[in-house]
Amino acid sequence: MPGKLSSPQEGDRFAAALAWLEGEFGLPPKLRRSLEAEQGIKLAGDRLRLRLFPPRISQYEPMQPEHPLEILFEDDFCLVVHKPVGVKVHPDGQSRQPTLANMVAAIYSERGEQIAPQHIHRLDEFTSGPVLYAKNTYSQLKLDAAMAGKEISRVYVALVQGVVNPELRVIDAPIGKDRHHKSRRRVSPSGQRAVTHVEPIEAYSDASLVRLKLETGRTHQIRVHMSYAGHPLIGDALYGGSTRHLPYQALHGESLSFAHPLTGEKLSVLDPWPSRWDQLRKQLQS
Repeated sequence: MPGKLSSPQEGDRFAAALAWLEGEFGLPPKLRRSLEAEQGIKLAGDRLRLRLFPPRISQYEPMQPEHPLEILFEDDFCLVVHKPVGVKVHPDGQSRQPTLANMVAAIYSERGEQIAPQHIHRLDEFTSGPVLYAKNTYSQLKLDAAMAGKEISRVYVALVQGVVNPELRVIDAPIGKDRHHKSRRRVSPSGQRAVTHVEPIEAYSDASLVRLKLETGRTHQIRVHMSYAGHPLIGDALYGGSTRHLPYQALHGESLSFAHPLTGEKLSVLDPWPSRWDQLRKQLQS
């Protein structure tokens, strides 16, 4: 990736070029050190060349999904794919079923491209929606920092039990581990701060459709908070939801918004609601 220096440099031209690079592109210090160690930065005249896209082989075995993986957005820096219900984001050593990581690896294996995208966030196995990947180290460091700084917005929709009070707008309750159940979380005074913003969309006789925005990203946050508020997700047996209509939690990632790691352009990627929900909403309305 060549970049033209904007003015003549004095003294140590290489150090000045690096300072310009950090200011111009926000090059993370960790990546700069890595590039220097791997001789991935070269200065030739007034041109600074960076080897930002060295070939990488994924650590995950390429495995084709039953249905083609839906790519919602892709360029040289980022990838956003739709994660289907029942698919884990990465292997856990307990199952041989293809995970999203295996499916993503298959995309580049099939293309003959040596790219190993790294996921920036996760979704529960039975939650569908968009998952963001970084396609190179530069993007990963920038997007990881954005995630830590709460600069990546994730909006979900959920079908929950009971009619949600329109005045319920924010659930601010710390979440910690449930010492009685290793897979479950619970609201606990000693837990980590967790904030979920709630927007009721539709109300049925004994259920509601809500839009939820995460301010924090705790494990099972939406599921825990809605159950705590008296409205467990439909199908979410782990947190008190009935499986009468659905055998897994009715939770879907509706959109994902983030600043492009190179340009800073605000990107918003939409993921349509599951088609299964059309029938489910009709059942709830009747």
